[in-house]
Amino acid sequence: MNECFGKYYVRNGEFLPSDSFEETNVYEGESVYEVIRVMNGIPLFFNDHFSRLETSARLKGRKMLLDLDETCRQIVRIVRTNRKRDVNVKIVFNYTGDVSTSLIYCIKPLFPTEAQYRNGVRGILFNAMRNDPESKVINQKLRKDIYFSLLHARAYEAVLVNNEQRITEGSRSNIFFIKNGTLFTAPDSYVLLGITRKYVLEICRSESIPVSFECVNVDNLGAYDGAFMTGTSPMVLPFNSLGEFAFDASLPLVARLRRLYVYEAERSISRFIKDFPGSFGG
Repeated sequence: MNECFGKYYVRNGEFLPSDSFEETNVYEGESVYEVIRVMNGIPLFFNDHFSRLETSARLKGRKMLLDLDETCRQIVRIVRTNRKRDVNVKIVFNYTGDVSTSLIYCIKPLFPTEAQYRNGVRGILFNAMRNDPESKVINQKLRKDIYFSLLHARAYEAVLVNNEQRITEGSRSNIFFIKNGTLFTAPDSYVLLGITRKYVLEICRSESIPVSFECVNVDNLGAYDGAFMTGTSPMVLPFNSLGEFAFDASLPLVARLRRLYVYEAERSISRFIKDFPGSFGG
């Protein structure tokens, strides 16, 4: 299935119909990428995402194919052209041999429902670890393996377990556990540094919510009161189960963190409008 959502996408600065989109431009060779949530037509935390894209390219020894302002303009334009005010936008820099290709396109979002925020979602435990968690690089084989495992289990997210039976991160999220009012999450060196995770941790600092940076052992999951993920689409979303372990999805702390995070997202919209006023012309 073509992952390009909407009628148009951008390839090397050119706006093209989606029926000409070729996934080989994403999954062949090496690709670094970002997925940005768009709310009310505005990309959330745009500068943070662009900075992480720069980091991914630098760690892979690749050049940036677009600068900050041009990336901004193309995102706003593709969202407007496709008439999608609440959607995810994917930026891909692909390097295949001597050919470099930049892509910006909408992808169909998997935004949780209010019922899922209220009741939590099911997760699975998946034995895998990223070779280079600091950079956001497409791994098509891992992506496919996880997709079919989620489909089979009818689950929302796969939580990655390393060779030491410790939980690092989700397949497309960061993972937190709660015990006696303290949050537990993997150290920075074990995970892709998620933008949502960054702001949740900032909220914890400002609200004096204790955080312990340690990987949770799978054998000890029964000792935790709750678990939740953070990510571009889910924002702050509780689990009701992980594998055979059940969790309380109604913990007030999770709902509080989600509320405060949405406030930060709304503030980021105001910052974007202030920082990039020229993006809304023409």
